[in-house]
Amino acid sequence: MTRPDHDPSRNRILASLPAEDYARLLPELELVEMPLGWKVSASGDHVKFLHFPISGVVSLIYDLENGASSEVALVGNEGMVGISIFMGGDSMPTSTEVQNPGFAYRLARKVMKREFALGAKLHFLALLYTQALICQTSQTAVCNQHHSVDQRLCRWLLMTLDRLHADEVAITQEMLAKLLGVRRETVTEAVTNLKKRAVIAAARGRIVLLDRPQLEARVCECYGAVKTEYDRLLPHPRGAL
Repeated sequence: MTRPDHDPSRNRILASLPAEDYARLLPELELVEMPLGWKVSASGDHVKFLHFPISGVVSLIYDLENGASSEVALVGNEGMVGISIFMGGDSMPTSTEVQNPGFAYRLARKVMKREFALGAKLHFLALLYTQALICQTSQTAVCNQHHSVDQRLCRWLLMTLDRLHADEVAITQEMLAKLLGVRRETVTEAVTNLKKRAVIAAARGRIVLLDRPQLEARVCECYGAVKTEYDRLLPHPRGAL
């Protein structure tokens, strides 16, 4: 019997499928652990599985030739990882790396293609999610260009905590610097600013949210813009997180 915290319906897309579609897919879904730092796929990989997280957070990361990198999107239990399977390109220029450990259900490429050929509801939901993801990556590009590191840190914290459904995240400042595409010293300064204002507590690789209203007041417009689009495009199935 599946543990309640490992129920496939903890993923919002799977939970939104009609009963008939869900029953047809259930035997094809394989539960996999997503340990911290696991590369679900590297840049240019021929993706063989679509992953539906039920917990944890996966980062889509773009790596430059000089070794620098930057996160372009986050995926939690609202979405899926591996959209190149049904977009026709077979691979993506980004790598997908587990930022916060959890679990996901994976679906083989051939099964996803079968569902698309059937015109099943998963086809419709996958395209809606892709539109939402495009919104997030576009807004991240705008944010990185026009907003301060303090604002970008606030956006990242809110988006991550939303996907963890928690007020605490395990993250080092070194990893934060990698995801935001800035120097570690710059992240340290931004974290210190939030600590001084009692917005967060941070120590030993953990950040705890103390004052969400204040964090939301300090974030740039990008967080709200992306959240609005996700709420507009993605379903909110009954009982899902």
